[in-house]
Amino acid sequence: MNKNNPFTPPPSTTLPIIQRLIVIYKLWHEILPNFPKKSKYTLGNKIDALFVELLELVFIAGYMPREYKSSYVQKAIGKTDLIKFFLQICWEIKSLQNNKYIALSEPLNEVGKMLGGWYRQLSKQNSAKSGEMK
Repeated sequence: MNKNNPFTPPPSTTLPIIQRLIVIYKLWHEILPNFPKKSKYTLGNKIDALFVELLELVFIAGYMPREYKSSYVQKAIGKTDLIKFFLQICWEIKSLQNNKYIALSEPLNEVGKMLGGWYRQLSKQNSAKSGEMK
């Protein structure tokens, strides 16, 4: 690895979590144009921006060296929780129908579990590595 470039070469295949996020984002992208006008440019745009940030964080985490991944994964977990929170608000104010809320929430919960597992794995690896250094 080049010391001036902290990124590792891209993996030969796309991470499963990124594939799942792309599917969820495509669904969101179909829902957003039909959002009620009163919420479209506030909550709708906020959720859209969070999705893009989440995709970016997970993508970057996939390419970072192991010791730098956990901070990106932790930020991605926060973005996922924010998306779920804002989707719930949209559902509660009736800007998002039940079936669309469920269609987005269930796979987002899976992504949250995947991110949590990834973070725990990285934490264990980082703990083991720091233990070796002592």
